[in-house]
Amino acid sequence: MSKKECVAMLLAGGQGSRLGALTSSIAKPAVSFGGKFRIIDFALSNCANSGINTVGVLTQYRPYLLHSYIGTGEAWNLDSRDGGVSILPPYATQTGGAWYAGTADAVTQNIGFLEQNDAEYVLILSGDQLYRMDYHKMLENHIRHNADLTIAVMPVPWEEASRFGIITQDEDEKILKFTEKPNKPDSNLASMGIYIFNAKLLIDTLKEDAVDQQSEHDFGNDIIPKLLADQKRLYTFRFEGFWRDVGTISSYHETSMDLLGDKPEFDISSTDFPIMSNPSIRPPHYVGPDGSISDSLVGNGCKVFGTVRHSILSTDAYVGDRAIVEDSVLLPGAVVKEGAHIVRAILGENSIVEEDVVLGSVDMTKDTAVIGNDVVVGKGEE
Repeated sequence: MSKKECVAMLLAGGQGSRLGALTSSIAKPAVSFGGKFRIIDFALSNCANSGINTVGVLTQYRPYLLHSYIGTGEAWNLDSRDGGVSILPPYATQTGGAWYAGTADAVTQNIGFLEQNDAEYVLILSGDQLYRMDYHKMLENHIRHNADLTIAVMPVPWEEASRFGIITQDEDEKILKFTEKPNKPDSNLASMGIYIFNAKLLIDTLKEDAVDQQSEHDFGNDIIPKLLADQKRLYTFRFEGFWRDVGTISSYHETSMDLLGDKPEFDISSTDFPIMSNPSIRPPHYVGPDGSISDSLVGNGCKVFGTVRHSILSTDAYVGDRAIVEDSVLLPGAVVKEGAHIVRAILGENSIVEEDVVLGSVDMTKDTAVIGNDVVVGKGEE
């Protein structure tokens, strides 16, 4: 792949409100996942592994942790002289800044980045999905079809299809119909929100959309239907692997637990097409004389003096004497003090569960317990 054949625009401004307390102080793509990763690591790693070295990260909601975490992009080998990661916050004007009105508007406000890099193709990504994908294969598909736009797709369960943009295609992968979140879907082939555009067409279409007062300035609602109506060449790229949008507490907890066991569906530690992260320097985890860990992922800097079963402990988590943590996720810096018992819970970053508190339930009909970032839970508060 030539150096500026394709640049990526990574949409990482989402508030992730359905993740509740976990995103009260940080953007969804910055949420910790799998012990040592943050959700944005997956898209950044995919770019690096696919040979796309110029990435614009469009931030918005509570971006500070994300900015410091991404840094120069060195952790993902995205700090080359001819490429690199650029942080693109909402564009400030003489009348003040304005939040992005929609996914397309976010890219429209950063057309200058595209024009400056003068690439032939533009890859649009979401920063809050968990998957491995070789974008170069998608680009090859785009070029083979002489497409104007290629959309990554995968089949989803019929009962979930109304949550997605749904596509009908012909036998040559050409898109015949696109419907955003239909009440009665006529296909279960769903858009993953991953697009490759011919750059000139994208820029021209976005500029036209920006002055359309009827538009919601969104790729699914506006841009894709317009291109179809204009009879542009739209094609699909079918993805076969693991893909999750951990947009809710239940899906986040379930997907986290699925990482455990002998043969997880998604092996995040595989060195084949590796997922990279920006690790702060931490010592190995420490297990005290009475501590025990089974069927768990434990990050660097953790200290375990109690019992941890079928759980994920992110960097610098702490489990005190006589404490029990099971079927739970502790985000970076979470503290479970002596004698506490945590079951089916998610503890936010730097949260504290005080001595002898019981939190969560083995009752699967009850919601997963969630403690927000920096929250302290004492006796009588659970």
